[in-house]
Amino acid sequence: MTGPIFGFGGCTFCTLLLFLLLLTSLWPISLLYFTWLYLDWDMRNQGGRCSTWMRKRTIWKYLRDYFPIKLVKTTELPPDRNYVLGVHPHGIMCIGYNCNFCTESNAFSQQFPGLQPFIATLAGLFRLPIYRDFLIFSGFCSVDRQNLDYVLSENPSGKLVVIIVGGAREMLYSGPGQHCLNLLNRKGFVRLALRHGASLVPIYSFGENDIFNVKTFPAESWQYRCQMTLKKLVGYAPCIFFGQSFFSAKSWGLMPFRRPITTVVGRPIDVPQVLHPTEKDVDHYHTLYLKALDRLFEEHKESCGVPADAHLTFL
Repeated sequence: MTGPIFGFGGCTFCTLLLFLLLLTSLWPISLLYFTWLYLDWDMRNQGGRCSTWMRKRTIWKYLRDYFPIKLVKTTELPPDRNYVLGVHPHGIMCIGYNCNFCTESNAFSQQFPGLQPFIATLAGLFRLPIYRDFLIFSGFCSVDRQNLDYVLSENPSGKLVVIIVGGAREMLYSGPGQHCLNLLNRKGFVRLALRHGASLVPIYSFGENDIFNVKTFPAESWQYRCQMTLKKLVGYAPCIFFGQSFFSAKSWGLMPFRRPITTVVGRPIDVPQVLHPTEKDVDHYHTLYLKALDRLFEEHKESCGVPADAHLTFL
């Protein structure tokens, strides 16, 4: 799924507790929260409400050190403009981009001073009580066009929109040694950049696909067709994956493998503002983006532990 997995279990428990409290003498607590939920419902389409306190919690440093996770900056991103960051690949849990852009565990604000990140994720996740508040305070916002237009038009500079371009379908192509990106027909992020004159920035998280083993199915199989059907219905494609157990790396479980993840931020591609971009405009900058992403991968793959004969595959 495109959204973060941090805190999902705890927030699910709290949501169930809210409904159970309605059956007790403590029902006013639930009533107050649901009133807040009603009043704050549109916040997901207004850029969210990022909390510095949430981003700086020590727990994120433990998450960083578990793999470990690194953030590599290849060039400066001046805060005098806005940016649309394309993050690749999706992987199973989007650990690299969650850790680097949603938290301060790798000192994002020091590496990119003057820039405020807005992490776009599935709009449906904001319909989940408690969990949607966790997302909003962590800096997440809806990936819907209405919200992203709001974020980039509110201020002409200093905004950084982070999008996992390949979406949930990329989960099906994840797995150790895989570098397949669902990108050839993904052009909405380019249109967004053109409408607002925001620079495009390619990002690749080396190792993101290595932390889980994934069962893949042939495109003509009934299992694959079921995955595609469910993706159309619920927004993401469920897949079969496993990692290590909580107690031992030698036995299987749902804990991710402890393998390094290096998120490399590439050089920005200057994009002019075109309020009504044509398909030719979109295709031109989409092609430039693909070339820049491929170049970023080739320049950094060997230093990040990827074999020299590995190359990106665009689907």
